[in-house]
Amino acid sequence: MKNFVRKFGIAACAAAVWMLAGTAAITVAPVEAQAQEIKNLQDLLKAVRDGRVRDRQTNQRREAEFRQQRNQQQSLLSRAKQELAQEEARSEALEAEFAERERILNELSQQLQDRLGAFGEMFGVIRQVAGDARGQIEQSLISAQLPGRTPPLAKLATSQALPAIEDLEGLWATLTEEMIEQGKIVSFEADVVNRDGETEQQTVTRLGPFTAVADGRFLKYEVDNNGVGKLKELGRQPASRFLSAASRVERADSGAEAGFVRAAVDPSSGTILSLLVQAPDLFERINQGGIVGYVIIGVAAFGILLGIWRIFVLWTTSAAVSSQMRAKQARKGNPLGRVMMAYEENTNADVETLELKLDDAILRELPRLEFGLNTLKLLAAVAPLMGLLGTVTGMIITFQAITLFGTGDPKLMAGGISQALVTTVLGLVAAIPLLFLHSFASGSARSVQQVLEEQAAGLVARHAEGQ
Repeated sequence: MKNFVRKFGIAACAAAVWMLAGTAAITVAPVEAQAQEIKNLQDLLKAVRDGRVRDRQTNQRREAEFRQQRNQQQSLLSRAKQELAQEEARSEALEAEFAERERILNELSQQLQDRLGAFGEMFGVIRQVAGDARGQIEQSLISAQLPGRTPPLAKLATSQALPAIEDLEGLWATLTEEMIEQGKIVSFEADVVNRDGETEQQTVTRLGPFTAVADGRFLKYEVDNNGVGKLKELGRQPASRFLSAASRVERADSGAEAGFVRAAVDPSSGTILSLLVQAPDLFERINQGGIVGYVIIGVAAFGILLGIWRIFVLWTTSAAVSSQMRAKQARKGNPLGRVMMAYEENTNADVETLELKLDDAILRELPRLEFGLNTLKLLAAVAPLMGLLGTVTGMIITFQAITLFGTGDPKLMAGGISQALVTTVLGLVAAIPLLFLHSFASGSARSVQQVLEEQAAGLVARHAEGQ
């Protein structure tokens, strides 16, 4: 009997442990507490029954919550289906209404076209004219003085209704005003954006719709994306003769007796001026010559200074010789005086000896008279040769560019061609004045030498007569 109870107790405990482990509602802590309180089979059976009751209650509560949520979902689904059906019906009604209204709109549009007749064609011409006038006036230089003229034109150009009499009169007035202002030269105060990006108010002189100047500098009129126009100073101004003309226009009097003033007018409204400012000035053209060009300029400068100095010295020497010819006493500060002193030192010699002494004195004066003339002549001959060197160098650069990049872009060859032509011009420009200076200096030296020879011959003749 004891063995049976022991075996039955072991089996019952195993079954209880299996049931307790498979039940999710019973936590670990209560099981451990019950396990501690169970002392016999009766307590175990009671614990198992209590656990089953609790599990049944938990499952029933969960089933009730699940049924409640299922019912709510079914209710929401039924409501959503009803709303979907209502919206689909509403969509069909709206589509039908849209189709009906579109049909009515087409009928009204056709009716409008039929009633407009010739007025529709005239309105199209008016809209086209308003659009063209808007684009022209928006970019016109006159708008810098008279802003705010484009909104009515834009409204008229995009309007879908017949224009009113006031709109037509406004279009006519705007076109007439633009036509009249194109023939005026006026000055007005306006905001000008300088080259530093700062805006300042200046007195602007406008020559019709062509040119605007302020403070002796040319301006351009630019319109941004928002349709706002601004006067801006050109970052690079044209040549000085155009700037002088702009200053004369600003200083000109508008009275009846003012007369005519020469001015620079750009009939392309800025296109020609933008191309004109890109033309290189004198210094930029010289820079195109490169190193060879600078060397030619240096040679020309040195030769011109040397030639001017020698001409000045020779003219001073000629004046001193002329003064010595009028004096009776020989002076050592000029060539003729030194020749006369050589004569005075050899008055007791015979004619042949005296002639040799005077020739020697004249020969000693020739290096001083001809000093620098050979150098000047050499520089005049070297300058065009250096220009030819620059020409050859520029052509080599041009052919290298053609070899690397082809002939598709002429700008790639412009550098070499510019160097070739600029150095040639510089060589010729340097050689021409050097040749003139050498000619003048040589003529002055020969003139002084001729005077010395004539005076020496006269002294020899007088000495021969005296003997």
